[in-house]
Amino acid sequence: MENKEHAQSTVYKESIDTLMQQTQSSPDGLSSTQAKEKLERDGLNQLKEAPKKPTWKLFLETFKDAMVIVLLVVALIQMVMGDYIEFFVIFAVLMLNSVISVIQTKKAEGSLEALKNLSAPDAKVIRDGKEMTIPANELVVGDIVLLDAGDYVPADGRLLEAGSLKVDEGMLTGESTSAEKEVVEITQTVPIGDRLNMVFSGTIITYGRGKFLVTATGNNTEIGEVAGLLESTTEQVTPLQRGLDKFSKKLSLAILGLSLVILGIQLFRIYMGGGTGDMTADIVSAIMFAVAVAVAAIPEALQSIVTIVLSLGTNKMAKRHAIIRKLPAVETLGSTSIICTDKTGTLTQNKMTVVDYYLANGATGDFSNDPKNWSVDERRLIEISVLANDASISEDGSKLGDPTEVAFVDFSEKMNQPYREIRQTYPRQAELPFDSDRKLMSTAHEIDNQQFLFVKGGPDIVFGRSTKALVNGEVVPMTDELRKKFQEQNEAFSKRALRVLAFAYRPINSLELSFDDEDDLILVGIMAMIDPPRDEVTQAVKEAKSAGIKTIMITGDHKTTAVAIAKEIGIFAEGDQALTGTELDELSEDQLNEVLEKVTVYARVSPENKIRIVRAWQTKGHISAMTGDGVNDAPALKQADIGIAMGTGTDVAKDAAAMVLTDDNFASIVSAVEVGRNVFDNIKKAISYLFSGNLGAIIAIIFALVADWSNPFTALQLLFINLVNDSLPAIALGTEKAEPATMKRPPRDPNSGIFTDKTLISVTYRGVLIGIAVIFAQWLGMQHSAEFGVAMSFTTLIWCRTLQTFPARSNTQTAIQAGFFSNRSVLLAVAVCSALYCIAMIPGLKEVFSIPAAFGLTEVFTCIGIALVTVVLMEITKMILVRVQGNK
Repeated sequence: MENKEHAQSTVYKESIDTLMQQTQSSPDGLSSTQAKEKLERDGLNQLKEAPKKPTWKLFLETFKDAMVIVLLVVALIQMVMGDYIEFFVIFAVLMLNSVISVIQTKKAEGSLEALKNLSAPDAKVIRDGKEMTIPANELVVGDIVLLDAGDYVPADGRLLEAGSLKVDEGMLTGESTSAEKEVVEITQTVPIGDRLNMVFSGTIITYGRGKFLVTATGNNTEIGEVAGLLESTTEQVTPLQRGLDKFSKKLSLAILGLSLVILGIQLFRIYMGGGTGDMTADIVSAIMFAVAVAVAAIPEALQSIVTIVLSLGTNKMAKRHAIIRKLPAVETLGSTSIICTDKTGTLTQNKMTVVDYYLANGATGDFSNDPKNWSVDERRLIEISVLANDASISEDGSKLGDPTEVAFVDFSEKMNQPYREIRQTYPRQAELPFDSDRKLMSTAHEIDNQQFLFVKGGPDIVFGRSTKALVNGEVVPMTDELRKKFQEQNEAFSKRALRVLAFAYRPINSLELSFDDEDDLILVGIMAMIDPPRDEVTQAVKEAKSAGIKTIMITGDHKTTAVAIAKEIGIFAEGDQALTGTELDELSEDQLNEVLEKVTVYARVSPENKIRIVRAWQTKGHISAMTGDGVNDAPALKQADIGIAMGTGTDVAKDAAAMVLTDDNFASIVSAVEVGRNVFDNIKKAISYLFSGNLGAIIAIIFALVADWSNPFTALQLLFINLVNDSLPAIALGTEKAEPATMKRPPRDPNSGIFTDKTLISVTYRGVLIGIAVIFAQWLGMQHSAEFGVAMSFTTLIWCRTLQTFPARSNTQTAIQAGFFSNRSVLLAVAVCSALYCIAMIPGLKEVFSIPAAFGLTEVFTCIGIALVTVVLMEITKMILVRVQGNK
């Protein structure tokens, strides 16, 4: 077998002899010569990383935006015309936006690097018939590797020996318990989690020992395939990014068209005006007029404002246990309509917990939490579960050992019987360790001067070896009826997706134990465990449903267990379907599309399955969130519109995700969705605020052109308004609290664009009011002089746009209804903008902003009064519309 063998090959089905021939190996391992040749041919046993984009390229790509290109053209024109201040201001804003964008991009993609770090530094191998230790990255196909508890598995391979071998494969399968491995033949196609005769690179040996034949290294391992999937998947452009890009292109074309039309009209007038004098000054003035239109229309700080509002959203989410790694994810959450969530640790507590038991006398249900009230049978059950057990709890509270065994120790502690007391009273004297062939673990202890063997194991195994039972403290013969009751109860527990273990004991005469001592047992009872749902998850799923968000469970666990949990927390309802990864593979794309909306549980899935599920929902136009914590989740996290990694998960998952949950809790996702919706609402408010003001300025400019008035603003005046007066109020709007019923409405249509019909009407209405106010103010000023008209236009536009912050705070409430003092950021922004205008009125600066020296307080207060009228009209109109819509 060459190292070209694909990781999803069928090596687990092949015979050992066949694999030895294919890999050119033998029980004595490879020769040093063979290993060297293979290493030279196949390369090191490590993951190959794709080249990353250089920083300079990322920087240049930020200038692709249509509005950025238009602003660059405007800036160059300003420089050519000698207006260096305007040129440098515009250029500085563009550079700031580019730097922020590059920093955000460079933060992230360390996924492959984290995968590379999972490889073990050394490996114990057999070469030339001798055991030796070599660097793990020098392993080749055909090597024979030895494994012990605590080792990282350094490559994929087929087991040759397995002594009580258990492997934590959660990073690949998503299962919460260690997989028991054995040397068996498998003839049918099974998912990774059921390949009992294989071990996989990057997993951890938690118990026992083993020996395996290397069948894949480097990028051909299962982890390597995950790396390949990470490279082949593409990060999704968020709805906000799509909307802004689409809007920017349309706006840029409109602005260019409008500026060119205005320039054409101006030049036509100059030409028709005739005259033999030098027309250079008139032409320059016409060009500057057209440039002013472009400056007035383009919100130069739009990208920066969106970035800042998103950043504010990340701070809110951090307080709700959601750390945002990629800013656009904040808004994407608000558009999410599908949440594909892992089960273990996200919906559940990620710890096996004893939830029921059954004794030979028929007792079941709840244990007394006072050990003094325990019956003889109950006490013996607890004693066996704690003594035939290798788990422990350290002084700092850390739980060590197999999760199933930890559950029994936890249960004893929860019932107020310290497990250490039992172990100190009856210390272990001998043992028969667990192995996958017997499926039993036995320990010897002395009780009342009598030696006993305590046995824990699979129910069917223990039932078959029991000839007696403990009933109310008395040992009685095992009858068919008694055995049948135990079997029925075991089945009942299994149907509830509970994991069951049986407990028995017997007196022994010697501490020289043999497997024969595990016969002729006295059956005491069975205990049932499950990884229970988090307490708050059921309500969170319900809240998500009311917000129009569908929750889907995707897990590596078995279907029965997954469906049971999904039913309990409200994900799986009557009429829903559950599919395994194998069943999913058998469906064509058309078949999957037909059943997609009915399937709420996917079990035993592979990384490819997860990507396919996400893509299927994306094809239907849904914004999908995917949670995960293991290496196997990373490709799907990257493919999803928003990948959500667990704080306790692998670095690979975190690097591939856009968001990390510090508490691993599904409820935190739903909470973050609410923040995401609020953030998008606030971004829309900020953008609406910006364009209402810009539209008012354009209306005033066009009216002046048609009326043959002088340009109502200079380019510097417009930049002052756009970069200073707009930015602070827009950012303040980004801190607004959520609108009423934010989580009662369906997710936003990702194709709806930035401006819906209602938003567009609102922006247009406010823009027209501001335009009329500025026109009226210019007319008043022109009664004195053209320069006064410009000063009145400038002052009125500043105050209209500044005071417009108040009606922009809510789409359904007036500023008073929303709480005038509830957002102090808005009050602060208005105060700062007012102060900045006052600075522009200082003698010496007036001339810079083309304000006549005679322009005084009377004119300023007149402009403020005009602006206040527009704000009152905006609020009155909003109240009328809300009332009319409410009565429909």
